[in-house]
Amino acid sequence: MALSGVEIFKLLPKTNCKKCGHPTCLAFAMKLAQRQATLDLCPDVSEDAKKILGEASAPPVRPITFGTGDKAVKMGEETVLFRHDKKFVNPCVLAIEIKDTLSESDITKKIEEVLSSELDRVGQKLRVDAIALTNASGDKGKFEAAAKIISSKAPNVPVILSTTDTASAEAAVKIFTGKRPIVFGANSGNAEAMANIAKAEKAILGVTANSLDELSALTEKIKSLGVEDMVIDSGAKKAKDIIGNNTLIRRAAIKKNFKALGYPVINFAQRDDSLHEALIAAVGIAKYASIIVLSSIEKWKNLALFTLRQNIYTDPQVPMQVEQKIYKLGEPTQESPLMITTNFSLTYFIVSGEIENSKVPSRLAVMDCEGLSVLTAWAAGKFTASKIAAFIKESGIENEVKHRELIIPGYVAILSGSIEEKLEGWKITVGPREANGLPAFLKGRAA
Repeated sequence: MALSGVEIFKLLPKTNCKKCGHPTCLAFAMKLAQRQATLDLCPDVSEDAKKILGEASAPPVRPITFGTGDKAVKMGEETVLFRHDKKFVNPCVLAIEIKDTLSESDITKKIEEVLSSELDRVGQKLRVDAIALTNASGDKGKFEAAAKIISSKAPNVPVILSTTDTASAEAAVKIFTGKRPIVFGANSGNAEAMANIAKAEKAILGVTANSLDELSALTEKIKSLGVEDMVIDSGAKKAKDIIGNNTLIRRAAIKKNFKALGYPVINFAQRDDSLHEALIAAVGIAKYASIIVLSSIEKWKNLALFTLRQNIYTDPQVPMQVEQKIYKLGEPTQESPLMITTNFSLTYFIVSGEIENSKVPSRLAVMDCEGLSVLTAWAAGKFTASKIAAFIKESGIENEVKHRELIIPGYVAILSGSIEEKLEGWKITVGPREANGLPAFLKGRAA
């Protein structure tokens, strides 16, 4: 069970040495109880206390690193049911299924889709994270051959090896030795053999069952065999079952500290209809899946799922922001337009993208408004005439441009007169209300 701050305090050295970065041991204990600090910050804690506190302070959903190198992904480590309580920690993994019945050219094509899936959205690199190789043939040789193709063509991409056949699992996992793959397919019939394979190869074990009771019994058995790192599948395939089972699993782990279900969840969303598959995947993203396996990764589907995942795993209490400064878009001259907006990431990337689409070299002044959008910042008194004027004066932009014209967003046209009063010698021009109007606006001015 989780310990209270006072219970944790009793196990600490009580020296108030401040080495942990907190003023007192009690303050540190309170942070540990709230899972806002880690025990390794205390250099003087006893070994006995470490053992007790280590278990008590461990995240209720086990943290696991899947894969190795720069494409490795972290899973689990979640501590809340709702993201408004505290942000969700590790974004779910999106994986594409590759069946070992495919030809080498078709396998290669799917691998290339994964490797080329990365896109940039509001400053973050988003991509399909993993490949799930399925032993659809039931043949050990074909499974092993497909694994070799994936290993050679995508050596850094994390891999799930999905098979219930222990001989196939053992042969394929050796190809990924040292790369932290997931061997998925441990069930009530092969649990011991699969656990031995995962333990020998230091792999993550995927455990599947037909009910939560069966699943929890399996994970306890496998843990007793020496395997700590697992991902779990409740057998849910329909949307309502995914929502129900994933919620019960997370609630048991978070609220009851039920260790037998305190593991990252994997959901299989494969459908013949791509839109239906995207909807099932969206359910998993929204409701606690740590891995979602897809049968296809068209660009439209990637963008929809990447965007949803990014939104779900963004801290709702901390707006996404970019640095306050004057950004050069293209190769602006001293005569190029100067525009201004707020430092909300989505606003910046949409506006800058539309300016780049216009092909008109420009400067974009991005003002720190604590990550708020234009209208919100104006309403909150953070994007005002006096603050805009002060930012422009302090930015040094007057030394870089010959003109004295500032283009403001159309939504705050009301500020134009007051900005001109505070920025002596400057002309204030009202731009479009929406960013998608910028290309025509800028091209019209350049004509």
